[in-house]
Amino acid sequence: MKELEKLYDPARVEDDVYAFWLNGGYFHTKADPDKKPYTIVMPPPNVTGQLHMGHAMNGTWQDILIRFKRMQGYAALWLPGTDHASIATEAKVVAQMKEEGLTKDMLGRDGFLERAWAWKNQYGNRIVSQFKKLGCSCDWERERFTMDEGCSEAVLEVFVNLYNKGLIYRGNRMVNWCPHCNTSISDAEVEYEEKAGHFWHLLYPVKETGEMLELATTRPETMLGDTAVAINTEDPRYAHLHGCHVVLPLVDREIPIVCDEHADMEKGTGVVKITPAHDPNDFEVGQRHGLPMVRVLTYEGRMTGAADRAAWEELKTSGRASADEPEVLDCGKYAGMTAAEARKAILADLEAGGYLKATEDISHEVGTCYRCHTVIEPMISKQWFVKMEPLAGPAIESVEKGEIKFVPERFTKNYINWMKGSRDWCISRQLWWGHRIPAWYCADCGETIVAKTAPATCPHCGSAALEQDPDTLDTWFSSALWPFSTLGWPKQTEDLAYFYPTNTLVTAYDIIGFWVSRMIFSGLAYTGKAPFDTVLIHGLVRDAQGRKMSKSLGNGIDPLEVIRDYGADALRLTLVLGGTPGNDTRFSDEKIKASRNFANKLWNATRFVMMNLPADFEAGLPAADKLDLSDKWVLSRLNHLAKAATENLEKFELGLAAQKIQDFIWEVYCDWYIEIAKVRLNGSDPVEADTARKVLVYVLTQALKLLHPFMPFITEEIYHALPGTGESIMIEQWPVFTDALDYAADEADFEKLMDYIKAVRNLRAEMGVHPAKRSSMVIETADTAAFRRGGEYLAKFAFATDVTVTEHYDGPTDGMVQAITHSARGFIPMLELIDRDKELARLNKEKAGAEKEIAMFTRQLDNPGFVNKAPAQVVEDIRAKLARAQDKLARIDESIAALG
Repeated sequence: MKELEKLYDPARVEDDVYAFWLNGGYFHTKADPDKKPYTIVMPPPNVTGQLHMGHAMNGTWQDILIRFKRMQGYAALWLPGTDHASIATEAKVVAQMKEEGLTKDMLGRDGFLERAWAWKNQYGNRIVSQFKKLGCSCDWERERFTMDEGCSEAVLEVFVNLYNKGLIYRGNRMVNWCPHCNTSISDAEVEYEEKAGHFWHLLYPVKETGEMLELATTRPETMLGDTAVAINTEDPRYAHLHGCHVVLPLVDREIPIVCDEHADMEKGTGVVKITPAHDPNDFEVGQRHGLPMVRVLTYEGRMTGAADRAAWEELKTSGRASADEPEVLDCGKYAGMTAAEARKAILADLEAGGYLKATEDISHEVGTCYRCHTVIEPMISKQWFVKMEPLAGPAIESVEKGEIKFVPERFTKNYINWMKGSRDWCISRQLWWGHRIPAWYCADCGETIVAKTAPATCPHCGSAALEQDPDTLDTWFSSALWPFSTLGWPKQTEDLAYFYPTNTLVTAYDIIGFWVSRMIFSGLAYTGKAPFDTVLIHGLVRDAQGRKMSKSLGNGIDPLEVIRDYGADALRLTLVLGGTPGNDTRFSDEKIKASRNFANKLWNATRFVMMNLPADFEAGLPAADKLDLSDKWVLSRLNHLAKAATENLEKFELGLAAQKIQDFIWEVYCDWYIEIAKVRLNGSDPVEADTARKVLVYVLTQALKLLHPFMPFITEEIYHALPGTGESIMIEQWPVFTDALDYAADEADFEKLMDYIKAVRNLRAEMGVHPAKRSSMVIETADTAAFRRGGEYLAKFAFATDVTVTEHYDGPTDGMVQAITHSARGFIPMLELIDRDKELARLNKEKAGAEKEIAMFTRQLDNPGFVNKAPAQVVEDIRAKLARAQDKLARIDESIAALG
């Protein structure tokens, strides 16, 4: 046996325990035909990332499930890895280079990528080491990276395959454009910030009638690219303008008035300016009406000028311009201005020309780049896209058929809505770090060649003048393949055959559309199987006031600091207690301190047990005939706990399982059973003492196994200190319910004794009776056998000098106080020790509580809607509660009468 230190020190224990697990290879899993697989793939954190509370929550939930399944006997694989995070990593490397006076262009692509890989190798494993501090039992021997050789091969396979099927194409479409990072970004990478702004009310003259059409915009600088004005077909105010035109102010360009549902009659004047090249909604209007697209902003966020116009004309003349190539405007006097500068100048000119009617102050959400916080410009750009409609259908059907379930189920609707409303996915990024797009362009004939390996010549004209597309793929493209690329796909490996499809994906609700949906359609399209059977959604970790943690509020909490101060186990327990799938949870000092206190309580209880074990102690469960009532009670409670916790974990009710296990250890084992066992431990009967020791050790060992997935470090450390234990708690068998330990009747009898003891203790506390003052008592109960069996417990814990148990007490009640439970009434001659008026006040308070219960239950049972619609068992339970409350009230009335 290992001796435990006097005080539990997580900082000393946790690193040693984790090293023990790693050295023992306990996290490693292999295909085993004799076991059923259970697989979780870790949502890959960015290599640029540092552990935050969201990571800690996600990692804790996954680790609980994998440790639980491992102990159940599954070949449990938790496959870890990291994401290359194109934008974030490139930004880090560029910032580092800037400090040295270097730019990407100075180094060239190859030189830059060399720097990027060096940065990744130096800093990219930081978050991996932080997950280890949390206790994550990942199979680190299988750690993957989205740009490793295998994952890169999978990316090439998918891209080329989809292109050959016509599901990947290159075209001019609306994207989120960051002028600072100079790349398109995904919807997930756009952060919306509340900003003060304006609605500028502009006047556009109608060519045919001479009247002025009023419309409002938040981006007047884009008006130079307007190619239409929209009104609603049903709007009677503008029925006379169908087929008419307006003259665009400042540009003097004639553009049509179109009828479109995008113009909302209930909003503003019901007139909308249409700029197809700079607004996603306007782009759709433009597509419906065949409107030209006119770009007025460069990709650096400045107004286009003569050089930009000339480049467009040259492209058009060369014949290499695509059919959907947007026109580029020479913005004249505004050319070269930033969007903000042009806005100011254009508004001044509009006002001077009489085209600015009013300015309205507003507050609105503005999209910004998550990395640099620059305002995003919706922009027409030539990019690579995945056609979503053919891929979305099977992915929707798979969830609707129940092949994949969301927990909680309400998130199914979020997923379905996203998939049904998804636009073609822009997958190209104007970056160097990432998977380079496997497309080459022929300089001589303009042919596009897509292939897994670089072609030597153009298959169309034979030219060797080929240039690879400089762009890289969206990071989500590779992470969409994560559940199967990490297991060896496209190769048909043993791991892929055994561990795929995976089982549970644990993730947050904010990336259902951006990541979960893409993994689902990718798995179905490329492997023919859904990538997982369950998507377990967790919420956000908020601060004690319920606010989202953010830099601006300064309320962020570093989980590594929490681990340093309180231990990883305390953090894990705090993150799971009270949590339910899909709902946010609050983190507070009170909660983390309570979790630390629980760890200390468990540690101290273990030390007490071990101090009472002789050197020759042999662990094992005593024979049933040696067990007393308290032994059977605690064993039965443990037995039912194993069943309940297992059911909770199978239903992903992690918070409920943790709460039940903690309550058992703290209240049942520490507060009650240890105290009860002390009577025999300090008694004169060696057989009884040994029985108590064996039950103490057995229950503690089994409770540690149940607690292990939640608090792995302290349970492993204590486990090694207990006699009769094995190699590691993490590979022990998960406790299961057994009929042999189902002492239901004994458990019920002991619960009646405990209820009575609690009632006596509460009564004495309320009356201020000192523990040293003891008295005799008479207990009136229909369960006489149970109370007679418990005489020694009543004497010890109810402070009784002697106990009389009877079915009916008709003796004197003068000078008696009464302890009342649902199964018994105790008459205790303590009036000489108490204040009679205070006792009457206490009884009247209990009476008011009983009357309130009776009124509530009676209202429920008098309600036909409740009685007829509620499950029969629920109605019967209410009737039983009413009967108990009425019985309790009657006994309270008797007690009040006894006081005179």
